[in-house]
Amino acid sequence: VQLQASGGGLVQPGGSLRLSCAASGSIFSIDVMGWYRQTPGKQRELVAGITGGGNTNYADSVKGRSTISRDNAKNTVYLQMNSLKPEDTAVYYCNVLYRRFSWSGTAISSWGQGTQVTVSS
Repeated sequence: VQLQASGGGLVQPGGSLRLSCAASGSIFSIDVMGWYRQTPGKQRELVAGITGGGNTNYADSVKGRSTISRDNAKNTVYLQMNSLKPEDTAVYYCNVLYRRFSWSGTAISSWGQGTQVTVSS
């Protein structure tokens, strides 16, 4: 599967960004779609995730400021981030847990290429 992320950029503190990530390729279903972020010298951390049924979870650091959503018809996940802070600066990666051929198939994890988000005045 190929993941194409977009929407990153430079934004001032307090601003907003919307990240998108579209999955394409041999996909039967996508169990979970999520966004992670990473800064130099730190481990990649979960920002938000969403299941096929729409259940969501968020890191405490973004809870209340971010909304994850997905369009199952387009195999696309979105992350709306508001009230951005300098500490939100990171490379954001999308991740999907998907099955290629059937519900009984093995779930496979795949990562996108990353998109830079910089929050600075």
